[in-house]
Amino acid sequence: MSSLYIGLSQWSHPAWPGQLLSKNLKSTEHLLDYAQVFNSVEGNTSFYGVPDTHSLVRWASQTPDDFRFTFKFPATVSHQGQLIDNVPVALSFIEQLAPLRDKLGMLMLQLPAACGPEQLNGLAHLLNALPQDLQYGVEVRHPAFFAKGEAERMLNRLLLEYNANRIIMDSRPVFSCPPTTPALADAQQKKPQVPVHIISTGQAPVIRFIGHPQPDYNHRFWQAWLPRIQGWLTEGKSVYLFVHTADNQLAPILAAEIAAALHHPLPDFPGLAPSPQGQLF
Repeated sequence: MSSLYIGLSQWSHPAWPGQLLSKNLKSTEHLLDYAQVFNSVEGNTSFYGVPDTHSLVRWASQTPDDFRFTFKFPATVSHQGQLIDNVPVALSFIEQLAPLRDKLGMLMLQLPAACGPEQLNGLAHLLNALPQDLQYGVEVRHPAFFAKGEAERMLNRLLLEYNANRIIMDSRPVFSCPPTTPALADAQQKKPQVPVHIISTGQAPVIRFIGHPQPDYNHRFWQAWLPRIQGWLTEGKSVYLFVHTADNQLAPILAAEIAAALHHPLPDFPGLAPSPQGQLF
């Protein structure tokens, strides 16, 4: 069955108590409120280290059955050495996620810009070795994979063969204006500026939308995604949409706006003023 999974890049932020989260919650309880609004989250912390078992068990207990975590493979898999040599580390990582196995929506392999066509054989070896009952997404940043040449065709064919999803990064809003705020300047330094190549190589397309800090500014960029997302859902695919902004302060409001336009309105939360009919918009 197709599903739309909408989430943010984190479930806790200093600006969110009173907006998305209840006030006076302990930080270990923020996921409880987050999971009442969103049905997925981009788990970036695993890139730096595997969460401990106690935390994984707590996260499982704080989320409903249909909630999906989308953890990133650690940097020891994606950024250190050769992919072909990192299969044992990748398999160990998956084993350590056992307390959340039933709630793993996708495991994401974020490759650095230096990882180019010479690593495709290693990528194939890695994907072939991974458990087949889980979904995987691969994010590339090397220029050759956006040049519409043989390297990109080889990548796409490989992902199609292994039913792995090519993660689509849309950072256009961040780079479409001068850096008028420190957060925007920081985002322009750290976020990848890669072309938006819209392709679905697996059964669960992934969009990482990196927006401007002011939600209204982003409308013209995300509006074009609506028919594509609806089309994938109609085809029976699941879609993961992760909404960021340069500082993430108003990311929940931006995500709610997009969700409403997709006719999948999010539950009300404190930062939104419900309409008289009880709808978000």
